[in-house]
Amino acid sequence: MINCLRLLRNIGQFDSVATGVAFQLQRNVFLYAENGRGKTTLTAILRSLQTGDPVHILERRRLSAVQPPHVVLDCTGGPPSAMFQNGAWNRTLPNVAIFDDRFIDENVCSGLDVDPEHRQHLHELVLGLQGVTLNRALAALIERIEADNTRMRTAANAIPTNDRGGLSVDEFCDLPTQADIDQAILNEERSLAAAQQADSVSATGTFDLLNLPGFDLEEITALLKRGMPTLDADAVLRVQEHIVTIGDGGESWVSQGMARIHGNDCPFCAQALNGSPVLGAYREYFGEGYAALKSQIAAYAQRVQRAHGGEVTAGFERSLRVILQREQFWRQFAEIPDLALDTASIVRDWQAANRGVSAALIAKSQAPLEVIQLSAEDIAAVEAHERNLALVNAYNGHLTEANRSIAVVKERAGNANVAVIRVSLARLRAVRARHSAIMVPLCNEYLAAKQAKRATEQQRDAAKEALEQYRATAFPGYQTAINRYLSRFNAGFQVDRVASADTRGGPACNYSLVINNTHVAVSGGAERPGEPSFKTTLSAGDRNTLALAFFFASLEQDQALATKIVVIDDPVSSLDEHRMLATTQELRRFSLRVGQMIVLSHSKSFLCRLWEGTDPNARSAFQIERDGNGSTPVAWDVRQDAITEHDRRDALFTDYRTNGPNGNSCEVARSIRPHVEAYLRTSCPATFPPGTLLGPFHARCEREYGHPSQILDRHKIDELFDLKEYSNRYHHDTNPAWETEAVNDQELLGYIGRLIAFTRP
Repeated sequence: MINCLRLLRNIGQFDSVATGVAFQLQRNVFLYAENGRGKTTLTAILRSLQTGDPVHILERRRLSAVQPPHVVLDCTGGPPSAMFQNGAWNRTLPNVAIFDDRFIDENVCSGLDVDPEHRQHLHELVLGLQGVTLNRALAALIERIEADNTRMRTAANAIPTNDRGGLSVDEFCDLPTQADIDQAILNEERSLAAAQQADSVSATGTFDLLNLPGFDLEEITALLKRGMPTLDADAVLRVQEHIVTIGDGGESWVSQGMARIHGNDCPFCAQALNGSPVLGAYREYFGEGYAALKSQIAAYAQRVQRAHGGEVTAGFERSLRVILQREQFWRQFAEIPDLALDTASIVRDWQAANRGVSAALIAKSQAPLEVIQLSAEDIAAVEAHERNLALVNAYNGHLTEANRSIAVVKERAGNANVAVIRVSLARLRAVRARHSAIMVPLCNEYLAAKQAKRATEQQRDAAKEALEQYRATAFPGYQTAINRYLSRFNAGFQVDRVASADTRGGPACNYSLVINNTHVAVSGGAERPGEPSFKTTLSAGDRNTLALAFFFASLEQDQALATKIVVIDDPVSSLDEHRMLATTQELRRFSLRVGQMIVLSHSKSFLCRLWEGTDPNARSAFQIERDGNGSTPVAWDVRQDAITEHDRRDALFTDYRTNGPNGNSCEVARSIRPHVEAYLRTSCPATFPPGTLLGPFHARCEREYGHPSQILDRHKIDELFDLKEYSNRYHHDTNPAWETEAVNDQELLGYIGRLIAFTRP
């Protein structure tokens, strides 16, 4: 409740008013003021208190004031008092509903026009607090979705298009991780290269294995040591001693010479050899076993030469060059191991081993029965060669593995689809880019924004469904309520098709006026020239009546109505006279249902009538009077302005009966006839309209007595005649000597009693 106006300073017509503290505002408050005295200013103050918007007060700052507006109100929610100072309220009072010109301008029409903003505000009015809360929650979620969309767009723009491989941002960010992605990309790049060079891939051979023969050091050593164990040791000793005397190459020379002896003569000196002391030993030494040994040595030497001769090493080097050339080609398409070999070192060790072995075999061939040993240097060369042979064997294993890969490449290249491989490669590159250190936070931000939007959209859908369910009952109920009030106001028109509509500017309320069973749409469509419309079908009074019906209907839908502070500013300013009573009756009903009702008007008669029908223990009234060049509120005794001539006469009769004559007997006697006339105006309006005289009316009552059209019963007819006859004595139109007609107080007292009985039930 608003309990009192403590201070109104520097606003509108109020200079510095602190007398309001003496006015304790009750549950029903009635304020009278002439136009221009401050009613609208007080309404603006209450609207500012409701919304917290300082503009409603600041725009009414008193023109002559040096200091800014200052307002202090005692109201619900305190202490402290609600205070407006330095352009702001210390607190607000939201549970206030205000009907005034601003309400009409914002929710119904501006002059003759209904704009989209009116229908949007009316939509909120129809929804009421609960619906507005639902609608604003939905609007907030829609706004959040727009923010999420902005966040998503920003995050999406931060992800380079070139890195996405032709994928959308969503597809790109959803790419899963893939193990060994770099290898997968390399393989696909090789597949693409092979597909693009399919002819060359098909024509290019695989790797030939290297041929590096080895040396059987054990076999060679055994051969070099081999002799003829069947020879007589003495013969061997005599031959060897003699050969030494011959000099270098002696054994070979003697061996060749033995092949030339035919018979018993020496082929050199032609002397007989029968007596030679060594010839027999020579024959045994250089026999068939010797020849076989020499042949064996020679054959092994030739085998070594074939396996390790100069052409063989040259072929080895050529083979390696071919391998290296093919390696460069195949490395484009397959995983090829490093095929580098130290050819120079291998050949050098090979040749050194070959030289050593060959020299030893030559020496053995010249002295087959002599034990020949490889030098340590030769043995080291052979061992180095054997190590190189192990390297080459391992190298050949790599070549074999590479050949298997090459076989796969050849098979795939023959059936490959370049376009498909390109798509696959682009996706793999996108996967690698997606999960790179730079891209992960960018995608995470996009996915977070997307998830936030998805969650908000779910909340929006739930809020929309809740709002639609509420609308499904709110709008039909609101339409019913509006039409009920329009009917009570005798408006002559109804509303129909009250419904919510989603527009680009937001939810709006469309409706139609039904006049003479014809619909006149009040919606977002443009008015057609020459066709009936809102501005051409409703008068100013009708528009105000419609606005008041909207307001009352919204109050009826308000679930917090019992605590609502309802402010009504001049509701009858443009209403026709026949609608004022209906408005008064509706306000009386609402006064019993709301937390507080404050009615401001420039019409005393309206306020007086409203005052009469409200609880005497829950009402207060004041008026705003001119105070110099400003205004100030003062107490208002409504009873003095509410009393009518009928009331005064009734009070006059009551006082006369109670207190006796006090010099006003003639006035009391003259008041009888108008009192009877006023009574008959209301009790018999059809047969005693204004202008009818009591005499003709009495005669009509007599004529119609006992008939279906009877007006008064017998007693009333007789009483009417007696009262008329008595009162005519004191009126100039029925008694020329009325001014000198004497009044008998005892007689008058009797007629007063009969009058009261006649005019009261």
